[in-house]
Amino acid sequence: MKYIRCGHNTYESTTTEAVEINGGVLVIRNIPCYKCDNCDEIHFNGEVVKKLEQITKAVEERAQEITILDYNKAA
Repeated sequence: MKYIRCGHNTYESTTTEAVEINGGVLVIRNIPCYKCDNCDEIHFNGEVVKKLEQITKAVEERAQEITILDYNKAA
C-alpha cells in the first residue's frame, strides 16, 4: 500500500496514541496501523478508527486522570 501524501510504501505496524479526555489523558497502546517507510507518518484503516472511537466514548463515561489501555484487549 502506498502512502497518499508522499507516495512511498507503507508497512503494517502498531503505534501508541494519547488523547485528552475531560481533563484526563487516555493512552492506547498497540494500535494496528500502517507506517510510511519514508516519512514515518501513520494512518489507520476504517475498522480501527471505528474501534478507537468506541473505546474513547466508553472511557469518557468513566475516565480517570490517566487511563492506559491495550488496543487488543479493549477492542
